[in-house]
Amino acid sequence: MPVSAADPNADFGPVFEVGAEAMLVIDPDADRIVAANAAAARLLGREQDALRGEPVSALHPGQLPALIVFTQGVQAKGRWWTHALTPRHGEGRALAIETVGTAMPDGLVLLTLVDLDERRQRQVDREADRHMRAGLSEWQRMERIFRDIERENQLILRAAGEGIYGVNAEGITTFVNPAAARMLGWNAADLVGTDMHAAVHHTHAGGGHYPHRDCPIYAAFRDGIVHQVDDEVFWRRDGTAFPVEYTSTPIRDRGALVGAVIVFRDVSQRREADERLRQALAEVESLRERLELENAYLREEIRAGSHHQGIIGRSPAIEAIRRQIDLVAGTDATVLVTGESGTGKELIARAIHEASRRRDRPLIRVNCAAVPRELFESEFFGHARGAFTGALRDRVGRFELADGGTLFLDEVGEIPLDLQGKLLRVLQERSFERVGEERTRAVDVRLVAATNRDLKEEVRRGRFRGDLYFRLNVFPIGATPLRERPEDIPLIAQHMLAGAARRLGVPEPRLSEGDVRRLTRHDWPGNVRELENVIERGVILAQRGRLRLDLPEAAPVPSGPDSRSDRPAPPSSGPLSEAERRARDRAEIVEALALCGGKVFGPGGAAALLGLRPTTLASRIKAFGIDKP
Repeated sequence: MPVSAADPNADFGPVFEVGAEAMLVIDPDADRIVAANAAAARLLGREQDALRGEPVSALHPGQLPALIVFTQGVQAKGRWWTHALTPRHGEGRALAIETVGTAMPDGLVLLTLVDLDERRQRQVDREADRHMRAGLSEWQRMERIFRDIERENQLILRAAGEGIYGVNAEGITTFVNPAAARMLGWNAADLVGTDMHAAVHHTHAGGGHYPHRDCPIYAAFRDGIVHQVDDEVFWRRDGTAFPVEYTSTPIRDRGALVGAVIVFRDVSQRREADERLRQALAEVESLRERLELENAYLREEIRAGSHHQGIIGRSPAIEAIRRQIDLVAGTDATVLVTGESGTGKELIARAIHEASRRRDRPLIRVNCAAVPRELFESEFFGHARGAFTGALRDRVGRFELADGGTLFLDEVGEIPLDLQGKLLRVLQERSFERVGEERTRAVDVRLVAATNRDLKEEVRRGRFRGDLYFRLNVFPIGATPLRERPEDIPLIAQHMLAGAARRLGVPEPRLSEGDVRRLTRHDWPGNVRELENVIERGVILAQRGRLRLDLPEAAPVPSGPDSRSDRPAPPSSGPLSEAERRARDRAEIVEALALCGGKVFGPGGAAALLGLRPTTLASRIKAFGIDKP
């Protein structure tokens, strides 16, 4: 007689009630357990009466879609099974279950629940029982196989430098050669008959547990494949580990896998040698990179400074500077060179370096005004690969590049206030870390700094750190502006004339007395750099060996509507006052910006027109408060 799904007292017979297998009858449409036998109650850890009427989905929290798909499959096929459903035990843990569904009348479904852990245990017990029934003859046969291997290869086993041992199909050690016993720190007799994995292979190098099932040695007598491993460790009796390479070769008898023979070697010394080689190669690579950077830097410096082969002049100011260089060059004292732009501060720094004991090492120049704020640390101290976006390789910083030599910090007054402390720390501690690297590197650098600012006034205004200023101002040298040493102008001009003609590949024009008088009368607000530009322009414009100097005072003052009334006329007599000089400089910058459409940098820019460095001109624009058009 059919059973109604709505009948709460439905009876499914004694086979259901007392069966050894856990069974549930469910109504999928109502999401309800209609009946549960005692075995199901035990498996699920719940009361049998409490299961009746409980929602099926409550047994499978979070698995309602899978439950619906499964029951629909049972109803469509008549019978279906799955391992995907994991009902919850009454204590809250998930159960590993095989669920077999069978369609019943009235839309009901019979679920048979099989405990997979229990099934596996029965299989293990069945396998053990099979071995036991096989009797001692099977065990004796396997022992005889390994005894024959040991006896037939006794000479090799004793003479081999590699460790060799055998294990049977249960992972039990059958023999150990002397080299293996020596490397492992055990007596061979203590290892034979024991679980070798538990004795010497139980833990990964990082300290994590190494399960038997993951061991390649044991895998050899499961899959019959030779396993070679070169990145694991064995553990000695005293608890220390050593790196090994090993090969696990399966042993067969009449086609059956009966165990494996393992050959291993201690590769500690080779790993140490590899690491030393790696470090040496890294050091060589770092040195190669540094030498390449030094060579590239020196080539650049030679190109930029080849026409300044010394401090030229005979004026008292130049003689005083030479004496100061002689005094300080032989020491490692920090030097601060001050003076207007274009007065040859870098030339003084180079002369100090060339006269010092560091002359065989490079002079490394850093234009502090040209270093972006976000790259300050990387430029000065270098960075490790991956330290920030775009750091695709290690980079040597300027301090490291100047190690053993001289570091010239040009326009040091342009370093942002919040970054000055990092520079001060390196100067005090003579060590630094690359960006993104924890290793501290010592550095031996002689520092020469230069600025066109009044750093003492900058300190007073809070724009420069006082402690950094005193650290830099150990031995100050002032570069004298060209207008204060007119007697040096002919010598400098002649030197520049020869250099410009040589670079341009033209005959050297003659410097006449009239040219000299015109040069010495000029005020030279751009100092030596301006003079250099005038001379080079004169060489380009020279005709029939005569220099053509394009100086402001040589041109007539325009009187038409295109005349520039804001440009001060050349002084007729006597030097300009400081206020007049600043007014003249400001007017010239305004005029140059207007002519160049506000362009400062690059060809056709105001900096090129005025014969100034772009960074210097940018600083003056800011100092004068000029708004670019």
